[in-house]
Amino acid sequence: MDAIRTLESPTVVLPYTNIDTDQIIPARFLTTTTKEGLGRQLFADWRYDADGTPKADFPLNRPEAHGCTILVAGRNFGCGSSREHAPWALLDYGFRAVISTEIADIFRNNSLKNGLLPIVVEEPVHEWLLANPGARVRIDLESSTLSLPDGTTASFPIEAFARYCLLNGIDELGFLLRQDAAIAKYESAHA
Repeated sequence: MDAIRTLESPTVVLPYTNIDTDQIIPARFLTTTTKEGLGRQLFADWRYDADGTPKADFPLNRPEAHGCTILVAGRNFGCGSSREHAPWALLDYGFRAVISTEIADIFRNNSLKNGLLPIVVEEPVHEWLLANPGARVRIDLESSTLSLPDGTTASFPIEAFARYCLLNGIDELGFLLRQDAAIAKYESAHA
């Protein structure tokens, strides 16, 4: 997992509310046990025609979306089933953060455990982001702030342990493995 300290990128905007995990990564793509390649199927039913041709008007298919690492979505992003493939697909596409006014709990937890930063912002900041697709924003995880091009700065909540893991590029298992010496010392003293 790559560490996140700061991210700076233009945004891709999907203004729809209630984007569920089946829209993020349709169930027919869940047969894989690897994360690689899922980015091609991200929003597949919205991105491609029935014959697999990319829809030119879908935001992720527009040239300005290529290389963007920040997705701005409508309210209640990631609702629905608890598939871990949803953050995997977003990460494999190249996103490192998702911004909304509401992010579903299970999706948020899966994201944090896999290195995708889910950010919840207040309505005025969200409205500005929705109205300004492609705006270059800066996320500073150390200070838990989001900066807009107009100078507006907004703080966002993030649980301390998840923040620590993201800043250090480790998952929960990686954190435990880093404690190996302390665990061994404790076990030898309490044998």
